[in-house]
Amino acid sequence: MGIKGLQGFVARVCPDGCRMVDLREVAEKHRIDHPGFPPVIVVDAMCCVKYWYSPESWVSGGQWREYLASLEDFIKAFMAAGIQLVFYFDGVVEEKKRDEWIKRRLQNNREIARIFQFLKTHRKQPGREMFMIPSALPTFTRFALKSLGQKTVCTLQEADFEVAAYGLQHNCIGILGQDSDYLIYNTCPYFSIEKLRLDRLVTVMYSREDLCHTLGLSLTHLPLFACLVGNDVVPERLLEGFWHKCLVSSPHKNNSYNRRANILLAVANYISKVPCSYSSLRNLEEMLPLGSDKTLLCRGVESYLLPGQQSPWIPPNLTNRQKFSSQQQTAMCQDMEIFQLAKEQHIRSENYAIFNILSNGEIKCSNSLEDECDTEIPGQALIYRPARQHIYSVLLESGKGGACPLVKEWFVYFGNPLQKPDLIQPVRPSIPGGTPNLKTLWFAKGTDVEKQRYSTFLACFHLQDRMEELQALEAPVAAFCCLLTYLMAQVTSLSLEDLDAFVALILCLKGKSAAQLAGLQLAEVDSRAVHLGAVFLRGLTTLLMANSACGFPFRMDDLMPWEVFDGKLFQQKYQRSHQGCSLEELLEGNDSLYAPFQNLKSLICKACMAKNRKIQSRPRGNGFFTGTQHREFDPRFQGAHGSSFVPPYYNQMEGFLRRNPQPQAKNKLSTKNYGNHCGVSCISLSSAVQLINTGREYRLGHPDQTGRFYLPPW
Repeated sequence: MGIKGLQGFVARVCPDGCRMVDLREVAEKHRIDHPGFPPVIVVDAMCCVKYWYSPESWVSGGQWREYLASLEDFIKAFMAAGIQLVFYFDGVVEEKKRDEWIKRRLQNNREIARIFQFLKTHRKQPGREMFMIPSALPTFTRFALKSLGQKTVCTLQEADFEVAAYGLQHNCIGILGQDSDYLIYNTCPYFSIEKLRLDRLVTVMYSREDLCHTLGLSLTHLPLFACLVGNDVVPERLLEGFWHKCLVSSPHKNNSYNRRANILLAVANYISKVPCSYSSLRNLEEMLPLGSDKTLLCRGVESYLLPGQQSPWIPPNLTNRQKFSSQQQTAMCQDMEIFQLAKEQHIRSENYAIFNILSNGEIKCSNSLEDECDTEIPGQALIYRPARQHIYSVLLESGKGGACPLVKEWFVYFGNPLQKPDLIQPVRPSIPGGTPNLKTLWFAKGTDVEKQRYSTFLACFHLQDRMEELQALEAPVAAFCCLLTYLMAQVTSLSLEDLDAFVALILCLKGKSAAQLAGLQLAEVDSRAVHLGAVFLRGLTTLLMANSACGFPFRMDDLMPWEVFDGKLFQQKYQRSHQGCSLEELLEGNDSLYAPFQNLKSLICKACMAKNRKIQSRPRGNGFFTGTQHREFDPRFQGAHGSSFVPPYYNQMEGFLRRNPQPQAKNKLSTKNYGNHCGVSCISLSSAVQLINTGREYRLGHPDQTGRFYLPPW
């Protein structure tokens, strides 16, 4: 998170400290100086995701195929210059940065509220000045980069430390990111992602040597300087009095500089006069109002020391970065074989959230584009909590007797001040014979184990009785149906029109290129569809967690948003569905999608019926949600269910939806008002008699009160 104002200071006060460099030339010089060692740039990916997301549309949930294409272009540009990339992602939020993380999350809540107010007022996407990355973008970016063949690392500590350490230890030509802490670490050069021009492969390089020259300090002073001007370890609120003393005695005060620049110069002047020793550091700690924690400066300086480095401010016997040993000793998972595999998968970015749960029983989730004024849709954190409780049970209760430990959740949702974590009790999923233990799910082999993995995964979403039907589908479609069924069952305000929009989305998305999706134009943007898109994407991350916990019954690639979601396409389907368009229009005139649409919809409705969940038709027409009434937070939300009627389901999926496609006849009947009957065609008795008289066989259900029969799809 860095030092406030430092990069702006470098640009204004020491312009030689930020100069444009050609990365091709830097790479070529490296090849000459180090023959046989290819040039490598280590990338702080968390700093870069918002710059990588270049698709024009962002508010509707993300243009994922466009984003995947832009990542591929990014990688190709560096490959063409012979530069290898290594991507690092934050795998933890360290306690020392928890307060700052919370502060930013609450600030994001206010920004999201402004975005929704804009949407309701103007019915269009806000400008880039209000840009908020799509929900779970960093998570899916990790898997995107892996799918593109890149080395991707998820950290065990704060990412900036591991990035700086990797850059130093592997003689990288530079670090690509946007964090002023890279000016403090004594590591390889620091390049700006914000200033990168990909077409020419040029960017700004920030020079810590030039910064030192301007400040009148040496490289060994920089860690102390960072602490005394305020960073993630030493809060600025503790330093105001110290800054005032420095400003009064500083000879470098310049009225043309802002207050922050003058503080930086004044603090540097003070440090330059202090003897470089541990006793000087201890005197500073006594002088500053650090409260009961008189080792804050020492820990702050030490946090910048990379492996093998020492500082004159700290004696060698105190330099000891035991980052993870204590966490490992108190791990909630006592089986070291399980723990070690989870750790290795975490580092290689192969699982999601599992290691943090097994190591310290903690999980976090940042902001989503959710409308706090839409009282009909609970926060995604609450919607998916029952599923997470089952996942926690699979991870922590399996093979143990006695009570299962609570899990600490730091999840952002309306009404949660984030003052402390929610303590969540794991709940056993309903599996005949009990939950398989992790040894079985993670290490055993064979057909029976594969079935156990799949059924355990489904049980986390209360769908274990739908295993046969879901296994008949292609994996991405099966995962989509699993998530959508869970969502429809949990959120009782979701309607048949919402269901139609989602099902049409998955069917029409297949085969569409990134360019086709980029060309899709929307006349308006509906705020409720924005909200639903964000909720759906968080559901995908819940699928990732369940898949990781259950031993990967699905390939992770099958659970990615570019397989099942596109923001603009969902907006289009949502709006048309609620405006009562024909099924033909909803499916873009593609007759071959009619039977899959009806069957997927019937599968979902039948599963909801089994949970006494009634899915009703609630068309919203052209009326966009414009509510301004704030929701009343109910922490007990678990998703109540009502009674329902769902027609019979016939498992005859069309074409690409089946793992083993079977030829079948197509029903060419025109179907109108399809939403009201949950995926079944409605015909009159006279039409039925006519069909029978013409020799066409249809299985008819019972007539309704109007004397009309329901024609099940096949």
